[in-house]
Amino acid sequence: MASRMNSVAMTLQSDNESLISDIRKTMIMFKDIAVDLEADNQSQMVKELEVGFVQLLETTGDCMNFSSAIESVGKGYEPKEGLTDFKKLFDDEIERQKATTSIVPEKDPLFRQFTAAIWNVNHAGQPMPGEEEEDIIVTSTQSNLLNITCPLSGKPITALSDPVRSMDCKHIYGKKVIMQYIKATKGQQAKCPITGCPKILRADRVVCDPLLRIEIEEMKALSKQSGPTNVIEDFTDLNEEEEESE
Repeated sequence: MASRMNSVAMTLQSDNESLISDIRKTMIMFKDIAVDLEADNQSQMVKELEVGFVQLLETTGDCMNFSSAIESVGKGYEPKEGLTDFKKLFDDEIERQKATTSIVPEKDPLFRQFTAAIWNVNHAGQPMPGEEEEDIIVTSTQSNLLNITCPLSGKPITALSDPVRSMDCKHIYGKKVIMQYIKATKGQQAKCPITGCPKILRADRVVCDPLLRIEIEEMKALSKQSGPTNVIEDFTDLNEEEEESE
């Protein structure tokens, strides 16, 4: 029964991630339309599209929580005497997922790409309001992924058969090599192998989250359109968080 539950959960998760992929494609379409409207000075319609974009972003977050809940319940299910209240199991797990994740549009890479693409229509090369000259300005041609190769195997992340991502620093690795790396520390802290990253890795927080494979596929498509993807990393916030925790 546990094996069958896990199989059903994997199927449901796959279907849900297909929905997430479709929503992401719609968000990209929203961005392209908004850029055309901004060029035509249709500012009100651009604002309306921005509201819709944020709603899709929040929906994506809900779908991600649902997908993670399906996976968790599927893997953790154990038959017991009496009937199982699956609705309560899912509801409790979804609430747990919501408590550990949050969508803040202003800090989300997709939303920043949306606003930057619109800004660049009439202000290309200028920092957006609130940005300093030295700040990283996310453009519509940048990948959402922090690193494009596994720091341990050297393989491009697009070639990894089992990609995983740290929930803390968001860097991506091949599952087998990063788990071996964490295990080899033998109880000591396993620092992220990305140069300059201060985060400590834990095996239970290095996972294939619902968006990872979708973002890798988007990166493949982006690379075909624009050639090699330039990935720029900013560890300022990470270092500040590390100092605060100390």
